[in-house]
Amino acid sequence: MAIVRWDPFRELVDMQRSMDQLIRNFGPTGPRGEEPIGTNFIPPVDVYEDEHGVTLKMEVPGIDEKDLDVRVENNTLTVHGERKFDKEEKEENYQRIERRYGAFTRSFTLPSTVETDNIQAEYDKGVLNIHLNKRAEAKPKQIKVNVGGGQQKTIEAKSEGRGKAA
Repeated sequence: MAIVRWDPFRELVDMQRSMDQLIRNFGPTGPRGEEPIGTNFIPPVDVYEDEHGVTLKMEVPGIDEKDLDVRVENNTLTVHGERKFDKEEKEENYQRIERRYGAFTRSFTLPSTVETDNIQAEYDKGVLNIHLNKRAEAKPKQIKVNVGGGQQKTIEAKSEGRGKAA
């Protein structure tokens, strides 16, 4: 029986080879092992809310405004677009393709506090800004409350559209 020297990194190398093989066999890849051309991408979105409305900021660089479609149906905001691969260069001339191309669809369920009739969308420098105004009954209101001996105190209360102050 031969004595074999233990190498702690041999097991890591074996595990690396197994993981590489698993990844190669998992799905279709591009000509040099990159993501395939045409793989759908999901643009990142920031959503924030203030007392006046809800704003969505979506990063969609390289997309023409004519290739963007913003719709509202049944309290769902849907943004659909497509980033097209530039066919001027031959695919085999590329050394590396990291940007993703293809169509995307993002859908957002809107709260009942926003107006779906008056939506504003702007596209500037690769960022799509969508602003939805809140309904008047959903905006915060100030209510004057009489305290004890006739003094007035202003208390800010948020109404949820039910006509009651919180």
